[in-house]
Formats: sequence, C-alpha cells, structure tokens
Amino acid sequence: MIEIDGAQGEGGGQILRSTLSLSLCLGTPIKIKNIRAGRKKPGLLRQHLTCLRAAKTISNAVVTGEQLGASEVTFVPGTVRPGDYHFPIGSAGSTSLVLQTVLLPLLFADEVSEVSFEGGTHNKKAPSFDFIAEAYLPLLARMGAQVEVALDDYGFYPAGGGTWRARIQPLSQLSALQLTERGELLDYEAVATSAHIPAHVAQRELAQVRKKCDWPAECLHQRQVPSQGPGNLLSLRLRAQQITEVFEAMAKQGVSAERVADGAIRQMQRYIHAGVPVGEHLADQLILPMALGAGGSFVTLKPSLHLRTNIDVIHQLTGAQIDLQEEGLDQWRVLVHSHKEKQAA
Repeated sequence: MIEIDGAQGEGGGQILRSTLSLSLCLGTPIKIKNIRAGRKKPGLLRQHLTCLRAAKTISNAVVTGEQLGASEVTFVPGTVRPGDYHFPIGSAGSTSLVLQTVLLPLLFADEVSEVSFEGGTHNKKAPSFDFIAEAYLPLLARMGAQVEVALDDYGFYPAGGGTWRARIQPLSQLSALQLTERGELLDYEAVATSAHIPAHVAQRELAQVRKKCDWPAECLHQRQVPSQGPGNLLSLRLRAQQITEVFEAMAKQGVSAERVADGAIRQMQRYIHAGVPVGEHLADQLILPMALGAGGSFVTLKPSLHLRTNIDVIHQLTGAQIDLQEEGLDQWRVLVHSHKEKQAA
C-alpha cells in the first residue's frame, strides 16, 4: 500500500482525486493522510466524499474513512466495472471534479459507461462544465478518447441542482500529446451565463470585455439560464488552430461586475502575452492522462503549485518522470514520460 501525504504541496482536494484515479487505473492500494490539510476546512467535504464513493462504486473497493471531515482514507480498489452510474453530491460541490476522478478508470474499462452527475456545474475554483466540454475533452479526443457530454440543468453555488451526463467509450491506450504551439487565433467569444440575477450584471461584464479587449459586439453573448438558485459566470474563450482555451471568473457578492470581468481578462491576457498553447488550469489536468498514456509534451505558463503537486503525486504512485524546463518569461515546457516507459526500463 502506497501512502500519500495530503498536506504536501498545495494540500488540497486535487491530491485526493489524482490519487484515487491512479489507484483505480493501476490497481494499487493507497492510504491518504492529512487530507486537504492546506485548506480552511480540512478533511473530506461533500464533493470529496462523492469522489471517494464514486471511485469505490465503480470498482467495489474496500474503503476506510468514508465520512465527512475524515482526514485519512485507505482505498483498496477492485476491478473497474463499466456501467451506468449516477453520482449526486448532495450540495453545490463541483461535479466536474467527480468526473475527473472516474473518467480515466472508466475510459480504460472494456465497455461503454454512462455516467450522470448532480450538484454544481459552474463553480468557483473548479473547472466548469463549459471548460470540460470546450477545452479539456477536445484534447483527450486528440489522444484517442471518445467522451460525449450533455448538460441538462445548470447548478450554481450555493443551491446546486445542476445535472449532466457523460458517455465514455472504452479505450486500450491513450496516444501521445504534443502541444508546443498555439497556432493562429481563429475565433474568440465572451459568454456571460446568469440565473436569477438582474440582466444588467452580465451586460456590464460584457461591456467591460468590449472596453478592455476591443472585441466586437457579435463576439459577446449573454446567456440567461434556468437554475435552482442564483449565479453568474463569465467565460472568455479563445479558439486557435491547435487548442481552445477558456478563462473564467465567477461573480461574488460585493464584487462589481467590472471586477469580475477584469479577473477573467487578466488570466486571458497573461496567456496571450506568454505565447503558450496551454493555460495554467488545463496544464494541471493534462499530465495525468499523458502519464497514463503514451506521454508527450506541452508548453505552458510558469508552473503553479497545483501543477507541481500533481506531478509529485503522479511520480509517487507511478514512477513516471515529468520534467519542467524554463524556456522564457512565463513560458515552460512540460515533458511527460509515460509510466509504461518507467516499467519498461
């Protein structure tokens, strides 16, 4: 049994999710201690508990520590079973993070899986459904994965209630990903999604994008959606020849619409000025499938603590080597060697 310290690096829930996903894919028993020790409320919250239960369900795993607030978990996986699954969080916790826990294990299963999720679909500090659909899954598709998703209901914090579905086709091997150039910018748009809040909030966000970025009106889209509770998310999307990147900012009480827009704009401008293809958040999510697949490389921004922590966890569980090479101002190359290369050596 491999022991992982949840207090290492950024000390958040990503350590739990990556460890569970790798345990399922490799059939390796694991123990995670000090779970989310770096957070204001340490231990398992509802969305993390759902990740644990989802991992248990798809593999009939033997688990200890399956309770809210637990700071230590042991997980002994069985064989991953494809099938029809439903994972309700019971709160507005991020459903996309639950997907990331079970996606790769179900992808490497031998039959199609249909998975539905219930909870938050557009959350602060988590990839939204839009990010998963627009930025992440297209790159997995380039690696050979076939994953179809459909959003049924929007869910914002704190009401939640969002629902969506994923259909995961089986795959024996992910191919290598080489993503070192962005290519020509083909298209861009800003989408302000809102539920149960005054229309002027989204209008002001889009007006700020037009003012700061000089984008034409036809690239600015206001989307009023039904939801159990109020919420607002601004999404800036850049579509280039080699990649689509998404930059998001969630509205918060007491923060003006203009400041919300500025948050997304700053992320996007940093990315544009650096000249890299892969943004900060997408980099976190690509290294796991690349390490379990045939490896590859990509160029991204200066590695975040999230990325460095995920690299450490992957190395601890698989032995895979992931190298970081600085190439310029806010420009780094990430070289991912498949864990199978380590096994072959």
